[in-house]
Amino acid sequence: MNKLKSCGIIGGGQLGMMLLEAAKAETPTVHYTVLESQEDCPARPLADAFIKGSLKDSKSLRALAAVSDVLTWEIEHIGVDTLLELEAEGKTIIPKPGVLKIIQDKGIQKNYFVEHGIPTAPFMLKEPTDTWELDRFPGEKVVLKSRTGGYDGKGVVIIKKDDLLNGNSPFEGSVLLEEFAENVKELAVIVAVDIYGNRGSFPAIDMYFNPQSNLVEFLYSPSLVDGKILKKAREIAENVVASFDSAGLFAVEMFLTEGGDIWVNEIAPRPHNSGHHSIEGFATSQFAQLNRILLGMELGPMELKYPSAMINIVGPETVSGSYKLDDGAYWSGQTDVFVHMYGKSETRPNRKLGHVTVTADNIEGLLDRAKEVQQKLRIIPS
Repeated sequence: MNKLKSCGIIGGGQLGMMLLEAAKAETPTVHYTVLESQEDCPARPLADAFIKGSLKDSKSLRALAAVSDVLTWEIEHIGVDTLLELEAEGKTIIPKPGVLKIIQDKGIQKNYFVEHGIPTAPFMLKEPTDTWELDRFPGEKVVLKSRTGGYDGKGVVIIKKDDLLNGNSPFEGSVLLEEFAENVKELAVIVAVDIYGNRGSFPAIDMYFNPQSNLVEFLYSPSLVDGKILKKAREIAENVVASFDSAGLFAVEMFLTEGGDIWVNEIAPRPHNSGHHSIEGFATSQFAQLNRILLGMELGPMELKYPSAMINIVGPETVSGSYKLDDGAYWSGQTDVFVHMYGKSETRPNRKLGHVTVTADNIEGLLDRAKEVQQKLRIIPS
């Protein structure tokens, strides 16, 4: 382990909170500082120090860098140009800011995939003045994505071609137009790379998304996809991450088409919703792994301890303001269900409020139990 004494985290949301939970358990002598614009953010109670400021503001980012031996982030919408300047000045930043520069723009990310031989869905980049050229895509629908600024399911829609032709695009500015494939299975592989270049992957994860909010509703590991396909998915994920030539933690989201093709959808260069179940289900959680990477430690073991599933807790359409999880006494008495609430003061429709992990001895029992839990989870006004 390098003799690092301080770490700066850009962003104070639930990912930063869970990173700090893991860090405080494993490396309690390291000093962690969080930069965030909101003082009541989830990560602040666990941080050793807090800087209030915009995540895009150069002065705030430099203030965090001044008190940190190493910097990382838990959200992509940050001042990457300042980070590039800090890196040139000798600051250690994990992952490299150049990776974030690629990821922040979905169009640049897609072109990067093509340039590096990474399979991805057929696409076009369109400007507001361009004609749509929709006949290049099969079917009646296409996927439309805002190139920048999307998060938590926002910035992505599945839309009918006729609606686009009639001028009903929900986004302004440059967009990414992508082929829509029916009945795809969504997979994720989380790849960890330490500062020495050693690389490892968590077992693949099967993900299911809400068709309205585009948020992950439910996921589980081990995947039930054929082993040969999973081996190919892991190789693709590790290849694209290797091309970055950067330490860090990378969640690679992929589509498995009905025809057996694997398309890389997007990459998150940070802890990701698809790995939350790793806290209970894996030998080393994604958060503990990132902390180890930041501090120059060897990668922790990445095998599955037992089958595990994650269910997101999101704000319902009918509740805004103060809230609570219904039937709290029931949840506190379960030994196979682990509730993680993020400490957000208010709910609103489709806001991520927490998650639960479900564990079981076998995959069949896991899926049955997870369905029971999913039906019982309810957010109500407090």
